Amino acid sequence: MVSLALAGLYFLAIHLFVSGSRLRDAIVARTGEQGFLGLFSLLSLIGIIWIVRAWGAAPLIPVWGPLLWFRPIALVLVFVAFLLVVIGLATPSPTATGGEGVLRNDEPATGILRVTRHPFLMGVTLWAGTHLIAAGDVAALLFFGTFALLGAIGPRLIDAKRGRKLGDRWEVFAGATSIVPFMAIAQRRNRFVASELGAWRIVSAVAAYAVFLSAHGWLFGVVPTSF
Repeated sequence: MVSLALAGLYFLAIHLFVSGSRLRDAIVARTGEQGFLGLFSLLSLIGIIWIVRAWGAAPLIPVWGPLLWFRPIALVLVFVAFLLVVIGLATPSPTATGGEGVLRNDEPATGILRVTRHPFLMGVTLWAGTHLIAAGDVAALLFFGTFALLGAIGPRLIDAKRGRKLGDRWEVFAGATSIVPFMAIAQRRNRFVASELGAWRIVSAVAAYAVFLSAHGWLFGVVPTSF
C-alpha cells in the first residue's frame, strides 16, 4: 500500500509541479518543446507502470465495499466518460500542445469544446470518481483518487499555462467555454451543436466503450454488468 501511495504522489507531482508550473517554461527554454515532451512522456510512463503495478499488488482493505446497486449507474457514467475522452482526443483543441492554430478560426470553440474546454480531463475525472465509488476499498481510493484529483486540478493548471503563452487569443477562447461541462452553455456564453461532435467520433467512443466493457472481467476480474 505504501508503494501505491508513493506512486500516486509521484504521478501527481510530475503533473502539478513540472508540467503544470512555470518550471515547465524554464525546461522548455533549455530543451525545446519536443525535448520537454520526450522527457515528460518518459516520466509519465514510469508513473503509469508504477501505479498500475502497485495497485495490482495492494491488499484488499474494504472501506464501504463494492456497491452492487451502483453498478447500473456506473455503466452510464463511464459511458459518458468514454464519450468525453474519445471525442475530446479526436477534436483539435488549443488546450493541447500544438493546437494553437484552432484559435485562428472564426469560432474556435466548436464540437465537444462547446461542452467543456477540457473534455479529456473531465472524462478522466468522471471515470476515476465512478470507479472509486463503485470499488470502495483503500487501494481504489489511492489509485482512482490520484486520477480524479489530477483531472480536477489539471484544467486550471493548463489554463494558466496556455494563458501565459497565448495571451488575448486564449482569453477569448476561455471566455466562450468552461471547465465544468455545459456551464458555458447554461450561462449562454456558448451553445450546443450536436452535429459538430462528428458521427465518427461518437461511433469510435461507443466502440471503445463496448470493447473495454466486454474485456473488463478478463482484465480486472470484475464483470460490470453483474448486479
